[in-house]
Amino acid sequence: MAQSQIRFTDGAAYDRMMGAWSRLAAEVFIDWLAPRPGWRWVDIGCGSGAFTGRLFERCAPAEVQGVDPSEAQLAFARQQHAGRAAQFHRGDAMALPFPENRFDAAVMALVIFFVPDPQKGVAEMVRVVAPGGIVGAYAWDMVSGGYPGEPLRAEMKALGIDLPRAPSVGASRIEAMRELWTEAGLHAVETREITVSRTFADFEDFWSTTLLASAIGPTVAALPTGDVERLRERVRERLPADRAGRITYDGRANAVKGRVPA
Repeated sequence: MAQSQIRFTDGAAYDRMMGAWSRLAAEVFIDWLAPRPGWRWVDIGCGSGAFTGRLFERCAPAEVQGVDPSEAQLAFARQQHAGRAAQFHRGDAMALPFPENRFDAAVMALVIFFVPDPQKGVAEMVRVVAPGGIVGAYAWDMVSGGYPGEPLRAEMKALGIDLPRAPSVGASRIEAMRELWTEAGLHAVETREITVSRTFADFEDFWSTTLLASAIGPTVAALPTGDVERLRERVRERLPADRAGRITYDGRANAVKGRVPA
């Protein structure tokens, strides 16, 4: 089966599946960044605005500018954050629509593996952040099974079902992130792992939620009914439930941060 491009066309669906996971990881990431109130932020690949929301709830920002290539995602983000000091722009992570030294912090939340040229994306973050400011990112460890949809991905692979692949999966490795930040000239570069857990009411809750992933849902929908049922049972076997029928599953992300030289 030929692979196709991953497309994000439903902001609400993305927010229910990946936005919820992103907010869990954001809690740990923001604590680690230790930001000060009043910073000016740019959220690159802001998607549904999941991370943007955590910035307002946790960081008392002076402003947040979000950039994303998907109009559907941006429309959802604008609706969710109406009345806040946030603006959302359609744009490219490798060519940000801002002047140099514009922000105190630039972040990519679950984005770097979608950037065709991660080195250029990091360079753009550095360009728009003022001296002494912070540049950070976190991304699911796609190479080592940290993606929250891994139970489906692994079983689909075992059945010979191809999934769309992000263009820069290797950039999610912690060593690759450290190298990108160091080569961009950032100082005080640090990395860490972030592991978060999410509990689903039952297997059906896990299944229907995970099918909202842009790389998984359309692929499963195109399968013959028998193949879908076989996949469901294989995934169910990987995810034992507790006595109440609930399923708790982990996602694991790699994170990096560094400062623009003063």
